[in-house]
Amino acid sequence: MPVYNPPLRDMQFVLHELLNVSAELKALPKHADTDADTINAVLEEGGKFAAEVVFPLNISGDTQGCQLNRDTHEVKAPDGFKAAYEQYVAGGWPSLSCDPEFGGQGLPFVVNQCFYEMLNSANQAWTMYPGLSHGAYECLHAHGTPEQKALYLPKLTSGEWTGTMCLTEPHCGTDLGLLRTKAEPQADGTYKLSGQKIFISAGEHDLAPNIVHLVLARLPDAPPGSKGISLFIVPKFKVAADGSMGERNGIYCGGLEHKMGIHGNATCQMVLDEAVGTLVGQPNKGLAAMFVMMNAARLGVGNQSLGLTEVAYQNALAYAKDRVQMRSLTGVKAPGKPADPIIVHPDVRRMLMTAKAYAEGGRALACYCALLLDKELNHPDEAVRAEAAEAVALLTPIVKAFTTDNAWEATSACQQVFGGHGYIKEWGMEQFVRDARINMIYEGTNTIQSLDLLGRKVLGNQGATLKKFGKLVEQLVKAEMANEAMGEFIKPLADLGQKLTQLTGEVGMKAMSNADEVGAAAVDYLRVVGHLVLGYFWARSAQIALAKLAEAEEEAQRPDPFYQAKLQTARFYFTRLMPETSTLMRRIRAGSDVLMDTDAALA
Repeated sequence: MPVYNPPLRDMQFVLHELLNVSAELKALPKHADTDADTINAVLEEGGKFAAEVVFPLNISGDTQGCQLNRDTHEVKAPDGFKAAYEQYVAGGWPSLSCDPEFGGQGLPFVVNQCFYEMLNSANQAWTMYPGLSHGAYECLHAHGTPEQKALYLPKLTSGEWTGTMCLTEPHCGTDLGLLRTKAEPQADGTYKLSGQKIFISAGEHDLAPNIVHLVLARLPDAPPGSKGISLFIVPKFKVAADGSMGERNGIYCGGLEHKMGIHGNATCQMVLDEAVGTLVGQPNKGLAAMFVMMNAARLGVGNQSLGLTEVAYQNALAYAKDRVQMRSLTGVKAPGKPADPIIVHPDVRRMLMTAKAYAEGGRALACYCALLLDKELNHPDEAVRAEAAEAVALLTPIVKAFTTDNAWEATSACQQVFGGHGYIKEWGMEQFVRDARINMIYEGTNTIQSLDLLGRKVLGNQGATLKKFGKLVEQLVKAEMANEAMGEFIKPLADLGQKLTQLTGEVGMKAMSNADEVGAAAVDYLRVVGHLVLGYFWARSAQIALAKLAEAEEEAQRPDPFYQAKLQTARFYFTRLMPETSTLMRRIRAGSDVLMDTDAALA
């Protein structure tokens, strides 16, 4: 059976030593009183909930899956899921980072980020039920009318009701301009929606009495394409003005998808049969409102993969220390045993270190983005808010695509550590791999994320936002250039920054005469930028570790193994993972012709 231990020590390192979160929050009036002790206490309790309540349901939930009653259209989640959700609500966990005006605890997003990482490690499928509610909450909080907020936000905040987003249709996924679901205005100001949605995560379940669906649809006079899409609230049960639930609405689950992974989550085909809804925001402006939810979901998907990378690593490490096979190439390491533990073998260490480097680097990046979100929403200075929003927009596709690609590599590597046992269900590793695969696809495929990054976020403003992140890199390089101990981290980081600047200019020039160059370069380009970003956080982590170890040496104290581990992992990242960028840049420079001049090959 797999194990999970919340990585509280590393979270504390990221929050308090790397990002200095408490000091940053002091500039935000809303969070000025949130200190390190509060954060640590919340995460310790959150870790217990994840490890003790949610994690034991992971394999059983995957085995059992969800069951649809075709007569009533009701879906039963796996055994134990509802009871765990009730505990989650009773513990006040849904309201952690929600607005106190609607019953929330008002804690920063960065705390919720760490809590959700632990939930995702414990059970991604279960975590999707409450996780999607956060996106619905954020969307309505930003774009709902006062009446809509008063009606729905307290229920979403408390967790009494859950939320979904209904975008995809059988004939259109990312290309939402093609969607056909219709919304007919009624005399009472409501709308009747008809159509079909697919791939709706947590679209129907028995964890909560009501589900608040946010649905994209077209008004009768809507212009074609994405400019003619509106957003509607469509609850599973109609809601009266006083908040009480009425009769069942005309939205129901017509079928469940049979999937590769996340079996414990109900992925629904939703039918809208004159379902009654209310308009959110302005007519034909639905995509702008929905993007609040979509961007939250993209960061959330990155967090799902971060969680899977961490739990896969923990289990592979424990197995590698225990499993004995063959002898070390450099001589016997465990003379009292018939063979050596497999952790002595170089390639096993390569696989373990890959997962560790991506987990800890990804954690730093995810927490940094969450802190930027806190600044974007709460900083008193408008200029700071705008800067933070710009940085989040740049980093969102990286968090989503780079983290999920890395998780696929890391979970597969951790499965490989187990050998044949990794392919067997009871060890849990094959489930981590299967669950990780969806994260590269939903909420905008990783190709879409890469096009968003290169086409919109970089070339769209001539690299201005990327240059701002580059200035952070430059500051670190200048500060540590004379520090010999930091040379192994600073030099490759500075080198990559310079090469990326040149590469971006080349791709931009080519794209001016041939737009296919953007499509040909985008996926590889995102990984290059991802490595620059992760390299920056790993260099910062090494900087702190070196300072702490030097301090211990000065005071003749025993060095803290945590900082030794951090330094070794940083060294592995820079020497074994970041060099991938050389190949990626060579592929980008190969251009689009070798891809597009393939009609005969693909005939």
